[in-house]
Amino acid sequence: MRGGQRVAAAAAIADRAHFERSRDRVVATRAWLAGALAAMGFEVQPSSANFLFVRHPLHDAARLQAVLRESRVLVRRFTDERIAQFLRITVGTDDECGALVRVLREQMG
Repeated sequence: MRGGQRVAAAAAIADRAHFERSRDRVVATRAWLAGALAAMGFEVQPSSANFLFVRHPLHDAARLQAVLRESRVLVRRFTDERIAQFLRITVGTDDECGALVRVLREQMG
Protein backbone atom coordinates (compact mmCIF):
# COMPACT_ATOMS: atom_id res chain seq x y z
CA MET A 1 0.00 0.00 0.00
CA ARG A 2 1.34 3.41 -0.95
CA GLY A 3 1.38 6.51 1.25
CA GLY A 4 -1.79 8.08 -0.17
CA GLN A 5 -3.63 4.78 0.04
CA ARG A 6 -2.62 4.40 3.69
CA VAL A 7 -3.94 7.85 4.49
CA ALA A 8 -7.22 7.11 2.71
CA ALA A 9 -7.54 3.72 4.43
CA ALA A 10 -6.89 5.26 7.85
CA ALA A 11 -9.48 7.98 7.20
CA ALA A 12 -12.05 5.40 6.12
CA ILE A 13 -11.46 3.32 9.23
CA ALA A 14 -11.71 6.41 11.44
CA ASP A 15 -15.06 7.47 9.93
CA ARG A 16 -17.27 5.43 12.26
CA ALA A 17 -20.50 7.09 11.11
CA HIS A 18 -19.83 6.13 7.49
CA PHE A 19 -19.03 2.58 8.53
CA GLU A 20 -22.27 2.30 10.51
CA ARG A 21 -24.38 3.73 7.66
CA SER A 22 -22.76 1.30 5.21
CA ARG A 23 -23.21 -1.64 7.57
CA ASP A 24 -26.86 -0.76 8.22
CA ARG A 25 -27.52 -0.49 4.47
CA VAL A 26 -25.98 -3.90 3.81
CA VAL A 27 -27.94 -5.50 6.67
CA ALA A 28 -31.24 -3.99 5.46
CA THR A 29 -30.63 -4.90 1.81
CA ARG A 30 -29.53 -8.42 2.78
CA ALA A 31 -32.74 -8.92 4.77
CA TRP A 32 -34.89 -7.65 1.89
CA LEU A 33 -33.04 -9.81 -0.64
CA ALA A 34 -33.28 -12.92 1.55
CA GLY A 35 -37.02 -12.40 1.89
CA ALA A 36 -37.53 -11.85 -1.84
CA LEU A 37 -35.53 -14.98 -2.70
CA ALA A 38 -37.31 -17.07 -0.06
CA ALA A 39 -40.66 -15.92 -1.50
CA MET A 40 -39.52 -17.35 -4.86
CA GLY A 41 -38.80 -20.71 -3.26
CA PHE A 42 -35.08 -20.35 -2.69
CA GLU A 43 -33.48 -21.98 0.32
CA VAL A 44 -31.53 -19.12 1.89
CA GLN A 45 -28.77 -19.99 4.34
CA PRO A 46 -28.48 -17.76 7.43
CA SER A 47 -25.96 -14.98 6.86
CA SER A 48 -24.24 -12.30 8.90
CA ALA A 49 -21.95 -11.43 5.98
CA ASN A 50 -22.26 -9.24 2.89
CA PHE A 51 -23.52 -12.16 0.81
CA LEU A 52 -26.24 -14.81 0.70
CA PHE A 53 -25.75 -18.48 -0.08
CA VAL A 54 -28.87 -19.81 -1.80
CA ARG A 55 -30.24 -22.66 -3.84
CA HIS A 56 -33.55 -23.47 -5.47
CA PRO A 57 -34.87 -27.04 -5.31
CA LEU A 58 -36.35 -26.88 -8.82
CA HIS A 59 -33.74 -24.90 -10.74
CA ASP A 60 -30.16 -25.80 -11.63
CA ALA A 61 -27.65 -23.32 -10.20
CA ALA A 62 -25.45 -23.33 -13.31
CA ARG A 63 -28.45 -22.44 -15.48
CA LEU A 64 -29.54 -19.68 -13.11
CA GLN A 65 -26.01 -18.28 -13.08
CA ALA A 66 -25.94 -18.29 -16.90
CA VAL A 67 -29.33 -16.57 -17.13
CA LEU A 68 -28.20 -13.92 -14.67
CA ARG A 69 -24.90 -13.42 -16.52
CA GLU A 70 -26.82 -12.86 -19.79
CA SER A 71 -28.60 -10.01 -18.00
CA ARG A 72 -25.28 -8.65 -16.70
CA VAL A 73 -25.96 -9.79 -13.13
CA LEU A 74 -22.96 -11.62 -11.73
CA VAL A 75 -23.16 -14.24 -8.99
CA ARG A 76 -20.67 -16.91 -7.95
CA ARG A 77 -21.14 -20.65 -8.16
CA PHE A 78 -18.71 -23.26 -6.93
CA THR A 79 -18.12 -26.67 -8.47
CA ASP A 80 -17.49 -28.64 -5.29
CA GLU A 81 -20.15 -31.37 -5.31
CA ARG A 82 -21.54 -30.44 -1.87
CA ILE A 83 -22.30 -26.87 -2.90
CA ALA A 84 -22.59 -27.04 -6.69
CA GLN A 85 -26.31 -26.16 -6.56
CA PHE A 86 -25.76 -23.03 -4.48
CA LEU A 87 -25.24 -19.49 -5.65
CA ARG A 88 -23.22 -16.97 -3.65
CA ILE A 89 -24.89 -13.60 -4.08
CA THR A 90 -23.05 -10.52 -2.88
CA VAL A 91 -25.30 -7.87 -1.37
CA GLY A 92 -24.95 -4.87 -3.64
CA THR A 93 -26.98 -1.70 -3.88
CA ASP A 94 -30.77 -1.78 -3.66
CA ASP A 95 -30.92 -1.27 -7.44
CA GLU A 96 -28.48 -4.12 -8.12
CA CYS A 97 -30.36 -6.51 -5.84
CA GLY A 98 -33.66 -5.41 -7.37
CA ALA A 99 -32.31 -6.20 -10.85
CA LEU A 100 -31.25 -9.68 -9.69
CA VAL A 101 -34.73 -10.36 -8.29
CA ARG A 102 -36.44 -9.05 -11.44
CA VAL A 103 -34.36 -11.30 -13.71
CA LEU A 104 -35.03 -14.34 -11.54
CA ARG A 105 -38.78 -13.62 -11.43
CA GLU A 106 -38.89 -13.29 -15.20
CA GLN A 107 -36.97 -16.52 -15.75
CA MET A 108 -38.68 -18.60 -13.09
CA GLY A 109 -42.23 -17.55 -13.87
